[in-house]
Amino acid sequence: MSSPTPHGIFELGSVMLDGGVTLPNARLAYATYGALNAARDNVIVFPTWFTGTHSDLEWLIGEGRPLDTGRYFVIVPSLFGNGLSSSPSNAPAPFDRARFPLVSIQDNVRMQHRLLTEHFNVRRIQLVIGGSMGAFQAYQWGLAYPDLVARIAPCCGAAKVSPHCYVFLAGAKAALTADPAFAGGDYARPPEIGMRSMARVWAGWALSQAFYREGLYKGLGFATVDAFLVDFWEAFWLRLDSNNLLCQLHTWQTADIAKTPGYSGDLKRALGAIRAKAMLSPGATDLYFPPEDMAWEAKQMPNAECRPIPGPWGHLSEAGIDAACNEFLGRSIRDLLSR
Repeated sequence: MSSPTPHGIFELGSVMLDGGVTLPNARLAYATYGALNAARDNVIVFPTWFTGTHSDLEWLIGEGRPLDTGRYFVIVPSLFGNGLSSSPSNAPAPFDRARFPLVSIQDNVRMQHRLLTEHFNVRRIQLVIGGSMGAFQAYQWGLAYPDLVARIAPCCGAAKVSPHCYVFLAGAKAALTADPAFAGGDYARPPEIGMRSMARVWAGWALSQAFYREGLYKGLGFATVDAFLVDFWEAFWLRLDSNNLLCQLHTWQTADIAKTPGYSGDLKRALGAIRAKAMLSPGATDLYFPPEDMAWEAKQMPNAECRPIPGPWGHLSEAGIDAACNEFLGRSIRDLLSR
């Protein structure tokens, strides 16, 4: 997707991924906001979410905003598979399209760590914040680099994908790949039927029952539910690359910080090892990252608070759409940064 803010590319060279494949000429896209201070310790890291680029996160970044560029140097690294970093859509053969290797949350964070330490020589990270798939990355940063990270703020996400969320993602993937035009990822034209089907699966999960019951889509400019499905959800998905989506979906569907070496799948122990001060911000009505899951995670962590974002906006509570949600989350971020 196009973005109004320029982004840089950090050349990673050949990288060994957790799946055992070496990806040659790997590239990590990133955008920066504000200025790095002389001590190189005023850094905030804000990884992208599923389908997102840095432009989708800019509502939180800027002078006087919660991620205040008058004080902080904000770095937004792009997920592998988002079309800016190495992705199925931009990788040369033999790793193009559906042949792009599987990527883990741990792979993403290791490469981001290289960007910060090798390219920017960062000495301290004041905050790692992330929403949805960015939340997985925030947890992983806190676990993997405890001496570097002071605070984490996972929003509308989790430290490990739940079985229920796994099932939701499996249904979305099945809707997309059932389109004969998908052709195993080697499509001659975009699999439009599959993308439209996937959009309708997503529409029922991303927002709460109350959102639809109260007709809040009308406030977004859509007169009917059907208009919202077609002109918002289908229009959004149709502009994306299907192989890129599936790459990111795999990363999401297999996300688990306890896969980090040394934790042997023990999520409770992994959460307990995160020393950073933490503010966990679930959406009160999020259907695939319910607030009770984040509340449990906070109880396993030594320095964590769970503060749900109220309202009917479900998973989109942290997407920058609703003013009340934005104000609530902004206060939580400022509270955390003041600690």
